[in-house]
Amino acid sequence: MLDAAIAAADPAPRLAACLPPKPPGRVVVVGAGKAAAAMAAAVEAAWGEVAGVVVVPDGHGAPTRHISVLEASHPVPDARSEAAARRILAAVQGLGPDDLVLALISGGGSALMALPAPGLTLADKQAVNRALLASGATIHEMNCVRKHLSAIKGGRLAAAAHPARVVTIAISDVPGDDPEVIASGPTVPDPTTFAEARAIIDRYRIEVPPAVAAHLARAEDETPKPGDRRLASAAFRFLATPFASLEAAAGVARERGLTPLILGDAIEGEAAVVGTALAGIARSVRDHGVPAAAPCVLLSGGETTVTLQGASGRGGRNTTFLLGLALALGGREGIWAIAADSDGKDGNLEAAGAIVAPDTLARARAMGLDARAMLAANDAGTFFARLGDLVVTGPTLTNVNDIRAILIA
Repeated sequence: MLDAAIAAADPAPRLAACLPPKPPGRVVVVGAGKAAAAMAAAVEAAWGEVAGVVVVPDGHGAPTRHISVLEASHPVPDARSEAAARRILAAVQGLGPDDLVLALISGGGSALMALPAPGLTLADKQAVNRALLASGATIHEMNCVRKHLSAIKGGRLAAAAHPARVVTIAISDVPGDDPEVIASGPTVPDPTTFAEARAIIDRYRIEVPPAVAAHLARAEDETPKPGDRRLASAAFRFLATPFASLEAAAGVARERGLTPLILGDAIEGEAAVVGTALAGIARSVRDHGVPAAAPCVLLSGGETTVTLQGASGRGGRNTTFLLGLALALGGREGIWAIAADSDGKDGNLEAAGAIVAPDTLARARAMGLDARAMLAANDAGTFFARLGDLVVTGPTLTNVNDIRAILIA
């Protein structure tokens, strides 16, 4: 099921169908995100010689002949992220109404394309990004702040390309498939405001550098809003979405004689708490045949959060979710689970996620592992690594966020 979900988001067989007609003028390809290189290669396969530049995380490159593929740091931007953003912004300068900018956008693009707003430095943005990642803020909240510290996000890239036509082809990695949130929406209008960004900083009690506080307080140079004439001709198309990947996983379940129940593609909240909640649903299926009769698979996607509580071990959203699930199930017979980030990397692990089985806790106790203590120490990745139950895919060159499946016999 996981393989099918990831394959459903592979750009290679799908991107050509999303391409607009070729323009009478130039074509410039730009892009950022974990799938940007794979998408660029698919554009070249369809259109041949096209110029452009995209940026991907380290290790997420794909062979291209004409489009330059840059690498940069993720999830915290580095100097290469700033340099890549400057090259992308430069690539769309000086275009006319007969030209086309093809923007290839996917998850991770926000950190990879980091151009500080005037008066800010990359170090300022790095400090805020680290604090946001540890705060428990949602992806919508994080990107609101990022857009208001940026010279390229929140519609600014499309505004810079005006009067050229901009067509964005995107792979969604966010709950609700909101174009404004995917990679912080560099090519779409931004309805959020400086005031909202300040409120998020206050809500999570984030200490920001003085220059950031001053920039947010001045609230100058707002992001392009809906109705901005520079973005009037911009178009946005989805290549892949989390729900389409869950449907692909459901198809595999049906082929195996299992009843698939898609709980949702936009589930958010603290990862361990979500694990506890889904364990309750799994037990209801096992005990009462509600909300579906066994054999059944509960499928879900979205992006949970992990709030760091001082200790910072190894792991990410998916391994934390699974450890919360395992503890709530308490070794219940007949229930297994898998959860993985579709990009192949869960938090700071070189693994996509892990697998839970009825004997997970028993095997852990036999090895002297304290599951609750490791969960509290944000060390769920080490827990599953010690058991040999990590799921390792390597970079998948796509990203539709988390894929979770709970199998009830």
